[in-house]
Amino acid sequence: MYRMQISTGEWLEIKMHPLFLVPLTIVVDQVSKLIIRFNMNRGESLEVIGQFFQLTYIHNPGAAFGFNLGSPLIHTVISVVALFFLIYIYRNFEEEEVSGRYGISLVLGGAIGNIIDRIYLGEVVDFFDVGLGSYRWPIFNFADSFVTVGVFVLIFIHSSGDKQDLRDSD
Repeated sequence: MYRMQISTGEWLEIKMHPLFLVPLTIVVDQVSKLIIRFNMNRGESLEVIGQFFQLTYIHNPGAAFGFNLGSPLIHTVISVVALFFLIYIYRNFEEEEVSGRYGISLVLGGAIGNIIDRIYLGEVVDFFDVGLGSYRWPIFNFADSFVTVGVFVLIFIHSSGDKQDLRDSD
């Protein structure tokens, strides 16, 4: 059980285990990709907030942000090896290092979401398209976002030097 203080001064008890984020992120990622795949044509764009934020359905045969390491098999093998490395890191966090466990869980869920695409489709479905005019960020998906947020959590807790910022109070 994890506790955090809310604005009213009361304590809110959270009983969610960090690993719960893994299936949650996979479901959010895979359901969003199914919605895109069955409601849009590849290459189609829909404006959500003008041209700043669009949904653009593409398949990405490369790694994050279109970086290409070679064949889809190479990408899949590297992803699976990275997955086992992440599991190793998770297991080596102390039980009390809750922030790190949440960060790794986000990375794991995102990685698995994209591995599912690689195994099932041979490439990854991407659709979030953000930018101004011709200055656009590479198109990405929820899995990429979960990985990015998880990595930022890990960087923050390790750069702050306080890996025990959300200790279990029990």
